[in-house]
Amino acid sequence: MRKLSIASAAMIVAISLYFTLVWGYDGYRILSSPSYGLEDIWRSQFIFAIGRLFGFGPVGLIKLAAFFGALKLAVACICAIHIVDRFRCMLRGEANSEILEAGLILVVLINIVSVGPAAWAHSTDLMREHTLQLVLAGLAVALCIVERTHIRRDDSTIAVTVKSQDS
Repeated sequence: MRKLSIASAAMIVAISLYFTLVWGYDGYRILSSPSYGLEDIWRSQFIFAIGRLFGFGPVGLIKLAAFFGALKLAVACICAIHIVDRFRCMLRGEANSEILEAGLILVVLINIVSVGPAAWAHSTDLMREHTLQLVLAGLAVALCIVERTHIRRDDSTIAVTVKSQDS
């Protein structure tokens, strides 16, 4: 069971690193662009689709693009904090995965919003990209749940052992 724990922790760190690098770059690219990433038609299709759905004008589209850029950068920072926490906990104990789970919930929500317009536009490459990120986020959340269950099981075993020794 210890090997499963080490493998799941390594996969969680790898997925966190992926989102740190990919979403951090994308968020930085969006926020540093003069038009907040709207010049890249390929990656901003979902912004235009959401803007069309809610009737946003040019200023509304720019604000929406800046919002999604800030969210992507926030998710990248959350994942980076979790990676640092994992390495810190290698020395002292167990990592706190709640912050990573909150970041992954944002990943899932953003990708669900993004994959819809890609499906409507019949863009299989864009759908593949968003679906891959959605699967990675789901896998990381599942591994966090397995890890938390494993830790609780170990804690309950220790509590039962201590209680039986006291008797």
